Amino acid sequence: MLFCRSSAAYMNPLPINWLLFLTLVFVVSEAGPLLHKTDVLIYNDLDGGTDLNLHCKSKNNDLGIQHLAYRKYFELNFRPSFLGNTLFYCSMQWNGTMRWFDIYVEGRDVSRCIRCMWYVRPDGPCLSNYEICYHWKSVA
Repeated sequence: MLFCRSSAAYMNPLPINWLLFLTLVFVVSEAGPLLHKTDVLIYNDLDGGTDLNLHCKSKNNDLGIQHLAYRKYFELNFRPSFLGNTLFYCSMQWNGTMRWFDIYVEGRDVSRCIRCMWYVRPDGPCLSNYEICYHWKSVA
């Protein structure tokens, strides 16, 4: 009697524990409360159709200079840090005026918004349709 084995008989399928681990990692990274993705949108809402130059940074990322026409927006996406210290700040310039603001502070914003929509106005940025408005930070 002749016995033949295919090469498939020698291939070990992934152990069920490994598949469960990969599934858990995926679920936590996409839906976990500490690892949710955050979107920050910054709208140019300056008066009179004024253009806005925006330069946003974090400790590790320089997002470059963005030129926003009136009513246009810039969007950044990231996952907040496990350590609770994610910070993005932006300098903003228009018509010879320069201002800056901490556009995302994890301690302030993580429980407030997953999709943070900021509206840049001459007197300061406002979050989510002007529900919460702030004064500009002083330029040191």
